[in-house]
Amino acid sequence: MSHEHDEHGHDGHDHGHGLGHSHGPESYNTAFALGVALNVGFVVVEVIYGLMADSLALLADAGHNLGDVLGLLLAWGAFWLSHRRPTTRRTYGLRRSSILAAVANAVILLVGVGAIGWEAVRRFSHPSPVAGVTVMVVAGIGILVNGGTALLFMAGRKKDLNLEGAFLHMAADAGISAGVLAAGGIIAWTGWLWLDSAASLGIVAVITVGTWSLLRKSLDLAMDAVPSRIDPDEVRAFLAGLPGVTEIHDLHIWGMSTTETALTAHIIRPCCPANDEFLDHVAEELQERFHIGHATIQVEQVPGTPCILVPEDASG
Repeated sequence: MSHEHDEHGHDGHDHGHGLGHSHGPESYNTAFALGVALNVGFVVVEVIYGLMADSLALLADAGHNLGDVLGLLLAWGAFWLSHRRPTTRRTYGLRRSSILAAVANAVILLVGVGAIGWEAVRRFSHPSPVAGVTVMVVAGIGILVNGGTALLFMAGRKKDLNLEGAFLHMAADAGISAGVLAAGGIIAWTGWLWLDSAASLGIVAVITVGTWSLLRKSLDLAMDAVPSRIDPDEVRAFLAGLPGVTEIHDLHIWGMSTTETALTAHIIRPCCPANDEFLDHVAEELQERFHIGHATIQVEQVPGTPCILVPEDASG
């Protein structure tokens, strides 16, 4: 009896790099450069006027935007590294650098918001005078800067989860700046100095919620968990429903980067030998249905000779 193993590796017909060949890496390099430049300039403005106005809300937002600058730089570096060619030692290239950048971003942001929250609580008992008009003007600039940066990544957000994250983050920052502007207006009108600390805590809460989600997802990817957007049971059901397939085992799905997903699986198909047409169909369907762009399927034809990777308690 023969035990046929037919391995066929696919990167999919759309490799899922996310940026799209129509735009190209160069256009997003420009977007990252402009985004960093705009946000660095805005951080300087916020720090200067935050100190002049003695506004913790402005300084808190400046710290947040400094985190955005670092985040953009990390994402930019990871973006560049992910486009380097694979080597004989690093056969996937440096795609996973985008996951490491996401983890680093989340940790840095959480440390930053912790410091801001501590100072905001302290100022509730010792409020300082705040120049409400100055706060409003600088926050208004922030709406333009953050909104403009979000637009730089708008075209690619549907193709690349990293770019979508950058777009949503900067759009949320524009909303936060709008909140700071509103707080400055109320302070100027009512003289409620405590509102500066309250606005700071609101900023901390918004950032913490988004950052905690980023940390959890990035750590999952770093630990080779199935990406959150993919239901592994649906993938297994699809493979099990292929013509002639009687069993699935050794199924693994993991993120190669924050934008690309890989899969390996052994399938038992006793009815007929594997061929390129069948394997191409499987790879195309995995890409189309689940956005899994790197699939390797091993077909085992004779169930009487069990694969060594079948777990003892597996039922298929």
